[in-house]
Amino acid sequence: MKIAVIQGPNLNMLGVREQHIYGPMTLEQIHEQMKASAQQNNVELEFFQSNLEGEIVDRIQESLGEVDGIIINPAAYSHTSIAIKDALSAVNLPVVEVHISNIYKREEFRQKSVTAGASTGVISGFGPFGYHLALISLMQIISEVKAVQEANDASEQ
Repeated sequence: MKIAVIQGPNLNMLGVREQHIYGPMTLEQIHEQMKASAQQNNVELEFFQSNLEGEIVDRIQESLGEVDGIIINPAAYSHTSIAIKDALSAVNLPVVEVHISNIYKREEFRQKSVTAGASTGVISGFGPFGYHLALISLMQIISEVKAVQEANDASEQ
């Protein structure tokens, strides 16, 4: 099983920026925790972070045929990016969207996620632990998708 972890703008500043909202952990520390959990479950992770919307769209498109699912924190692009939403829809992969903070307790403009409409599920407000929850969720979703595909393949034979 292979999963792309795509991080949006300003997440490279975790541990420095607004610790009262995002906590003290750096993005590298979050990724290290995810790697440890993934290794225990025989899952390969590919990490990508960009502050540029087009690069995120490119990475999502490159995921097609390369990974089994995507964990994405589009960050501020969650609230505005039709391009990222369209790219997620186009690749037709299971997607779990993560937000470190509870976007529903924040400013009104942050309470709507455009990209959530192309996601299988959304995890919001659990801090860095949300990435662990996303990993567990996505592993389960991918396993279920594969089981259905195998059952369909067997019934066609």
